[in-house]
Amino acid sequence: MQLSRAIGFFHGNIFLFSATIGAGIFISPKGVLKSSSGNIPVSLSIWALCGILNIVNGLCAAEIGATFPRSVATYFLLKRSLGSCVAFISTWIKLVSYVVGISAQSLLVASSLIQPFYAGCSPPELPKKCLALAILWSLGLLNIRGVKTVSWFQTLSSLVKVAILCFISLAGIVLLVMGRKENVSRFESALDAELPDASQIAEAILQGFYAYVGSTMLVNVAGEVKNPAQTIPTSLISAMSIMIVIYLLTNISYLTVLTPEEIISSDSVAATWVDRVLPSMQWVVSLGISMSIVDTTSCGILSGSRILYIASQEGQLPRIFSMLNEHLSPAAAVIQLIILTSIAVIPSNLIYLLKYVGLASWTISGLNMIALLKLRYQNPDLPRPYKVWLPMIFASLASSAFLIFMPIIQSPKMEHIYQVVFVLSGVLYYLLHVHFNQGSVYSEKITCYLQLLFNMSPSEDQENYISIEKH
Repeated sequence: MQLSRAIGFFHGNIFLFSATIGAGIFISPKGVLKSSSGNIPVSLSIWALCGILNIVNGLCAAEIGATFPRSVATYFLLKRSLGSCVAFISTWIKLVSYVVGISAQSLLVASSLIQPFYAGCSPPELPKKCLALAILWSLGLLNIRGVKTVSWFQTLSSLVKVAILCFISLAGIVLLVMGRKENVSRFESALDAELPDASQIAEAILQGFYAYVGSTMLVNVAGEVKNPAQTIPTSLISAMSIMIVIYLLTNISYLTVLTPEEIISSDSVAATWVDRVLPSMQWVVSLGISMSIVDTTSCGILSGSRILYIASQEGQLPRIFSMLNEHLSPAAAVIQLIILTSIAVIPSNLIYLLKYVGLASWTISGLNMIALLKLRYQNPDLPRPYKVWLPMIFASLASSAFLIFMPIIQSPKMEHIYQVVFVLSGVLYYLLHVHFNQGSVYSEKITCYLQLLFNMSPSEDQENYISIEKH
């Protein structure tokens, strides 16, 4: 019994739409335009640049997924190239990032859905958290049903949010073609705007990257992808190319209706746009934002549970997390992730931990590229069904270094020290729990009891991948 390879080219595209198109396109235009000094050509260029850089990062990750076609393929790359400790630290960082990120997303969805009932004031914390927990557990139960069920849910929700973005894009194009003075004037004077300096451009790129987060998530479920060497890169190129076009057209539509100043001052650019064009359709945007975040949260649960699954297979977490139910889903891993996320939801101020794991996440991305370069040097004859162009690896490494060091150089803060402490805490956990871990009779009894309770069986490690022992 093992994970089912159910994700083909179509569902690979849908998975990337689900993981990437979240609240970013509804919120990030404000940050990108503000950091671009209100310069429209620079702002649109940064949106395109961020998309291209994410394609490059994704293609580099695709080589990892093709060489090690297993869930959380980057874990096996780091373990082989840089050692078990670095591989475990990457797992530690990713797991905490998923827990905190999913909790923040569920709170955001709950707040968006409950806000209409409390017009003119902030909704109470208790009903908001209860709704967030209900959303979390509903998505958890959906994931327990297996990757095929999740894929169909993602298909429906992705079609909804892509349809809303296409509506915004087409409406903007129609208004622009009609040639009304107030819609065309800001594009005619776009070249006269002030040019941003280097630090502002750097900040705008950081803002733009937020809208493309999730472009490498398909590699995290490589063990459930049909023919990863072909499906991952082709899905990435097609899905990300479509997203770049949609994002550019959506931004043009925003700028057709709203002035740069109105966009910068807006808390939700899409909501302000609809309020100006079709006030009666305001609920559609609220639905679209909520659906986008729910869809992204579902992807996060699917991907995050595979981290627990692989860590368990490698003996770094209890064995129960690597067992599969009748739907070929690691049900115990999904439930554990939901429990951890539910704990993070209760004291909602924990969502601020996101800023502490951000630097560490980009550090892991940089380490992945270093490990990929090292593997190419040490094992040039290693079978690689898909091999990315070498300069792309250096470009990905440079973008990771940029995202790591630019915020530190721009504005050094105490939180950067906390981020280092966060990484070191993972090293401590590895030394105490993994390196000195001894089998326990009690843990075996608990594992047997949970196995019977959830009707799960041990998974078989029969994936077609390049094992360490063979080389």
